[in-house]
Amino acid sequence: MDQETEYNPDGTERLPLARFTEKAYLDYSMYVILDRALPFIGDGLKPVQRRIVYAMSELGLSAAAKFKKSARTVGDVLGKFHPHGDSACYEAMVLMAQDFSYRYPLIDGQGNWGSPDDPKSFAAMRYTEARLTPYAQVLLAELGQGTVEWQPNFDGTLEEPKALPARLPNVLLNGGTGIAVGMATDIPPHNLREVAAACIRLIEQPKATVAELCEHIPGPDFPTEAEIISAPDDLLRLYETGQGSVRVRARWEVEAGCVVITALPYQVSGARILEQIAQQMQAKKLPWVEDLRDESDHENPTRLVIVPRSSRVDLERLMRHLCATTDLERSYRVNMNMIGLSGRPEVKDLRSLLREWLEFRFETVRRRLQHRLDKVNDRLHLLEGLLIAFLNLDEVIRIIRSEDEPKPVLMRRFELTDVQAEYILNTRLRHLARLEEMKIRAEQEELDRERAELEKTLGSKARMKTLVRKELAADAEQYGDARRSPIVTRPPAEAMDETELAPSEPVTVVLSEKGWVRAAKGHEIDPAGLNYKAGDAYLDSARVRSNQPVIFLDSTGRSYSLLAHTLPSARGQGEPLTGRFSPPAGAAFCAVIGGEPERWWLLASDAGYGFRVQAKDLIANKKGGKAVLKLPEGARVLKPSPLHDPDTDRLVAVTSTGHMLVIPVAELPAMARGKGNKIIGIPSKAVAERSEYLVGVLVVPEGGRVRVLSGKRHLTLKAADLNAYEGERGRRGNKLPRGFQKVDGLLLET
Repeated sequence: MDQETEYNPDGTERLPLARFTEKAYLDYSMYVILDRALPFIGDGLKPVQRRIVYAMSELGLSAAAKFKKSARTVGDVLGKFHPHGDSACYEAMVLMAQDFSYRYPLIDGQGNWGSPDDPKSFAAMRYTEARLTPYAQVLLAELGQGTVEWQPNFDGTLEEPKALPARLPNVLLNGGTGIAVGMATDIPPHNLREVAAACIRLIEQPKATVAELCEHIPGPDFPTEAEIISAPDDLLRLYETGQGSVRVRARWEVEAGCVVITALPYQVSGARILEQIAQQMQAKKLPWVEDLRDESDHENPTRLVIVPRSSRVDLERLMRHLCATTDLERSYRVNMNMIGLSGRPEVKDLRSLLREWLEFRFETVRRRLQHRLDKVNDRLHLLEGLLIAFLNLDEVIRIIRSEDEPKPVLMRRFELTDVQAEYILNTRLRHLARLEEMKIRAEQEELDRERAELEKTLGSKARMKTLVRKELAADAEQYGDARRSPIVTRPPAEAMDETELAPSEPVTVVLSEKGWVRAAKGHEIDPAGLNYKAGDAYLDSARVRSNQPVIFLDSTGRSYSLLAHTLPSARGQGEPLTGRFSPPAGAAFCAVIGGEPERWWLLASDAGYGFRVQAKDLIANKKGGKAVLKLPEGARVLKPSPLHDPDTDRLVAVTSTGHMLVIPVAELPAMARGKGNKIIGIPSKAVAERSEYLVGVLVVPEGGRVRVLSGKRHLTLKAADLNAYEGERGRRGNKLPRGFQKVDGLLLET
């Protein structure tokens, strides 16, 4: 690509498109970075903010002046200094007037300037009125004292300050946010007294570390009174790097058993908080809360009341859950990126920021003192000439009366300068009375003393430090206030899981042969007596609490789980489990279990294999479930049996051909999934051909009885009777009495 400039025959410049677009984009990027999005370290303002404050000072809108329509201010800003959109300019003005957005507002507004619930609800500029706040004098007090450089406005007809001579580091006090091209800034607000104290510490100890400065500035100080809960180490790291985050949590207290929220995090709406909590209540995910109220008023800007269902509710736990699931706790990004004195954007740590601002402040004070010294010297020069004229008054009057051009004659006769001669000629006669000599000499003496003081201060670093330190302390006393955001240590916010949130009520989960499920309130119902669809019937049931998980097994050995309170009511006929899960093709649901997740169960197949498993290992939080029981060829899943006491429980296994074996449950392994160990010996070929298989397995507690079913016959075996069938695990066991060569099932009697 040719980098040389080329010209067309008509003399116009010709550039490659790539070079033109690159230059145009870079120019735009630099404009956005330097003149729109990032604040200047000196006064902490972006150009539009600086122009608004300056225009208001030019309109005479000081804190003591009468309010003036905001439209007038916006018009002056746009017409004289800032040729951009009026709405953007007005929004910037509104932000500086909102005491919930700015820690130290620069504008005193009258009318509707928005509210914490809706900061953008401010009235149009034709309705609102504004003037500057007393704090704005921190930026403006020294403006006309030769402290800043000036530049032409956009059309060259006026001049505007390049920066305002801030007496305090406003860039930290009010902070700021902005998005530029390729960079952004997020500077949190801070407390004026703390920042001033850190500046004084740095003046007195130039080598002070960030940790030492953080003794004065422990953290940000937001306009709202919510708590900062970030760890001190995290805050220190933030100030050491200039980047990080701050966690802020709402403040609350207990009144008459209710939670009363009295302060919200920065820029968080109370209406939004109530909406978030109400959504959880409507979704039945917040059973601990009975009611919400917004009691905010003029005296209590934030007062949100949360009414718990009973006095037994753990309010600390509830609020930690709400902090984790709503905007009651927020994290604010910190990126202390700003335009430095070099004119370049840079992320600054706390020490670098304060040192650079102090450099700006010392230069501002030096220029102010030098400006005043120049004024004093000029005045002394004029007074010197005036005194000469006064002492030679008759001669001066004669020259003025007789000469056509008295000025050069006066200059030659009394060795006056042009400025002195001009001043004498412009002085009124009445100022030359006898008393004036005393006034002139008194003024000279006073100005001589002031000049000496100014020269001493300008010539001494120690005096300059003392002056700046005193001014910082005076401003901190005049404009400072107490910290609003307390820095405290709190336990981390933690969302409760669904089992904790759901109400705990006894329910019976009923599964039908066709795979339909429902939950009936109470444990006393007869599940087999419920109404079922035509062709459907009762299959299995489980008694659980409504906040416990319910586990379903299908014919392939996969497990699935749901929370009991999410199941449909038993007033209807329920819903098919296939609507909740996606079992393999051809699989059918065959069992349901529930209760405490830590409870142990016996899981077995009718091939004679099984193992012990905890219910929590069967919980599957996906629609496809998870493989739990591995089935040999031709085998089927048996109904799981709960364990009572693993040390004393016995396992009773009966085959379809009447073989029974009793073994200790402890002999089976504890597993999360698999085939398990052999319980009773059954030839695998017989299982595949379905000529013999395990009819059932029961876990029998100490003293329990077993009923064996064979057609219309049944045999009840007491604990002592079961001893005759004890044997080694994996053996065939003993035959049941005559008439029970074909067994249909087992029942446990306690």
